[in-house]
This record gives sequence, structure tokens and C-alpha cells, in this order.
Amino acid sequence: MEKKITQIDLVKEYFIKHPNKNIPHPEVVDWCVLEWHKRTKSVFRDLDRAIRTLAQKGFLIKIKKGIYKYDPKQAKTNKQKDFTAKQKKIILKRDKYKCAICGKGEKEGIELHVDHIIPKALGGKAVIENGQVLCSQHNFLKKNFNQTETAKKMFIHLYELTKVKGAKTLNDFSAEILKVFEKYGINGHIEWEK
Repeated sequence: MEKKITQIDLVKEYFIKHPNKNIPHPEVVDWCVLEWHKRTKSVFRDLDRAIRTLAQKGFLIKIKKGIYKYDPKQAKTNKQKDFTAKQKKIILKRDKYKCAICGKGEKEGIELHVDHIIPKALGGKAVIENGQVLCSQHNFLKKNFNQTETAKKMFIHLYELTKVKGAKTLNDFSAEILKVFEKYGINGHIEWEK
């Protein structure tokens, strides 16, 4: 009896046929939707989730938003692990039980998370040096934006706030950081008004 193919199996099949190639999301979607319908006579549901799941498990490498790559060598050796309870305790203690972004923590009744600085989906390992404490709000923001997007948005907010408050030194500092984003072409899709 032939094993019934799953949607994740089909996504894997496509990437395996195209190793070490940066593949834009639409290319995968087009092929998977047509192939799934051809094989099963049904509609492929939630392709995004299948791709994200494979990236989170270390099968795919997220190159940037909407672009993934399958590297056979990394897929075989990439063990995507969470921090152990012991590692979490060490990281929490090292970071003084406070969010690395806002500084709030247990004293303020804030829920804290131990987060991978380099996300697992981008090859980040579960080692203490790759751990940081984030409050639930900032951990949620980081999951929705990559770290450089989150940082740029925070500096834009700081820039605008210090402009209104008249905090010239901090405003100049924020502007310089934002210019560095521009200099290196990082997150140009996120605009700031000078």
C-alpha cells in the first residue's frame, strides 16, 4: 500500500528537487498548488504554515521574508532545539530577569520568555550565548518581524518621541542609527521621516 502524501511532504519534495537555490514563495506556491490538485483532486490549504514549519524544524533556511532554501547538508545536521530548563535559568539570571528591550521584568509582573537571538529558523542554536530574555510583548513583535525590522521600528519610535520631547542628544543618536540602516540598505521598506 502506497503511503498517502501530506502537504508538508509535497513542499519538501519541491525543495529537495531544487537544492541550494533561494526560492521565492510564489514559485513554491504555484507548483505545490497545481501538483497537490493533480495528485489529490483537492485544494492545498495553508501552504505558508507548511513552509514555516519546515523552516522551524531546520529543514529549510529562511533567507529573508518570502525566500527559503534547502541545503541538504544543513538539513541533515541542523538540530533545532529549544533551551533546556537549566539553560533558561542561567539566561534569566544573567539578564537579571528583565526584558532585553524594555527592561521590564518580574518586579513589574511581566511575563518573560527566553528567546533565541538568532532564530531557530535561521540556524540559531540553543546555546546560552544565543539566548536573551524578552517580555511577551517584545517576543511577539520579534516573531512577526525579523530583529533588524524590530530594531529599526524601535529607533524610528525613539527618534519621533525625542523630537517631540526636545531631547536633542538622544534624537541625534537615533537619527545616526537610522542612517546606518540606510547606508547598508537594511529594511528600506520601513521608512522614517527625517
